[in-house]
Amino acid sequence: MMAIENDVIIVGAGFSGMYLLKRLREQGFCVRVIEAGDDVGGTWYWNRYPGARCDVESLQYGFSFDEDLQREWSWSERYAAQPEILSYASHVAERFDLRKDISFNTRVTKARFSEQESCWEIETDQGTTEKTTYLVLATGCLSVPNDPKIKGLENFHGPVYHTGRWPKEKVDFHGKKVGVIGTGSSAIQSIPLIAEEAEQLYVFQRTPNYAVPAQNKPMDKAVEAEVKSNYKTLRDSARSGFSGIYIPFAQDESAKAMSPEERRKKFQERWDYGGLTFMMSFKDLLLDDESNAAAREFVQEKIADIVDDPETAKLLTPNTVIGCKRLCVDTGYFQTYNKPHVHLVDIAQSGIDEITTHGVKAGGKEYQLDSLVLATGFDAMTGAIKKIHIEGPEGTTIQEKWSEGPKSYLGISVAGFPNMFMVTGPGSPSVLTNMIMAIEHHVDWITQCLVDLRDRGMARIEPEVSAEENWVAHNREVADSNLRSTCSSWYVGANIPGKPRVFMPYIGGFPAYVEHCKTIQASGYDGFSIS
Repeated sequence: MMAIENDVIIVGAGFSGMYLLKRLREQGFCVRVIEAGDDVGGTWYWNRYPGARCDVESLQYGFSFDEDLQREWSWSERYAAQPEILSYASHVAERFDLRKDISFNTRVTKARFSEQESCWEIETDQGTTEKTTYLVLATGCLSVPNDPKIKGLENFHGPVYHTGRWPKEKVDFHGKKVGVIGTGSSAIQSIPLIAEEAEQLYVFQRTPNYAVPAQNKPMDKAVEAEVKSNYKTLRDSARSGFSGIYIPFAQDESAKAMSPEERRKKFQERWDYGGLTFMMSFKDLLLDDESNAAAREFVQEKIADIVDDPETAKLLTPNTVIGCKRLCVDTGYFQTYNKPHVHLVDIAQSGIDEITTHGVKAGGKEYQLDSLVLATGFDAMTGAIKKIHIEGPEGTTIQEKWSEGPKSYLGISVAGFPNMFMVTGPGSPSVLTNMIMAIEHHVDWITQCLVDLRDRGMARIEPEVSAEENWVAHNREVADSNLRSTCSSWYVGANIPGKPRVFMPYIGGFPAYVEHCKTIQASGYDGFSIS
């Protein structure tokens, strides 16, 4: 019988896995991280497409757990680009000597809980097997690319790139006829830069998306110095905010309570400031349809003003609730369609007929292409977890457990799978927050949980089914009261054929969620079975 070599195995060496490794090591646990890539970084390791950039301001996106780390690292831009964020991840790994406990180029393929030994048996694609008391899935919310099932895709003669699996080497589109399928966030970020190189660019759009300008610029060193002089104030303000983001202005209660002139002035101020705070102009933009209509009409008018061709502008204008899908943050996206070599192809009604050897056929017309970019998003929230064959003590797999949609307690653990934790799993605020805030909170909670178990001489913890069901019901209740749940988005898995329609992230707000978790931990883990 193989010995249990590890207290904890962590799957994934993104920001979640790195911070958890650091915290658990400090508490004296024997920890091993298993990572599919050849270095740290998680989503910022894989998403190297042109224009990849964070939509949370740099000064709020870095870790807050170490004051020296906050002060010593300087960001070059208001919104950091992928290469700089990856450099930051590398810096964190070096500073805390994390790589020595990470197995790179290794993918976990199977995890089975042994009732007899009360441990997890982990198998990898390298043929290795390890045992661990606790298993933590730090696999990320947006880490499994959605590969579209399009007829003939395998026949295309040129290179095919997925934004979620971009090559490390520079991709040169100079003199090329390029097609981009999709107009979500990665497309909106990459299309302006691809257009700078391509001879001809064809964008195949099924559904238009709202986007607000980032208003990105080089880091204001005076602002940076002011923040670093008292970083705690910024962090405390962010944690108390609904989305874990510091808002540098007072929110008004309701858009419909203002005159049209006052409301437009407020929206214009937020538009000029840039970024996701546009949706924080008023507190009720995602709660009241009339207020939301005012915001979406403002953005619709902006698109009409920016795009020269009225027909193209009309095709680029969404008519859905703004914020229902994740609001995109752009740099020159709509302006790109004013370039004569950039063409928008509407596939809303007919879809794509097929991919041919030399292009894309849509609406009966073939578009000749040299290169193809799939900006088709991710199997969000559950994709990375369900790619692993995870089997509980009674033989039930996570795939079977989640066949009708994900169920969890707090988005941290799953009934029927003892000693298994998730960082920012479905049922937690995760993608609706500043992910760094969400990650730090979960890591600290899980670390304290394992310390408490050890101090009490306990070694097994699992959610009670009733507690899980109550949390799922609460999740559904708060989602139903919010306009975010009213459209087809990746929040509900609508981009993946056959995926059950469930609003996956917790939408009740970061402070309320933190309070839930704090109360449960303080009670001695109410809702958990401990032995």
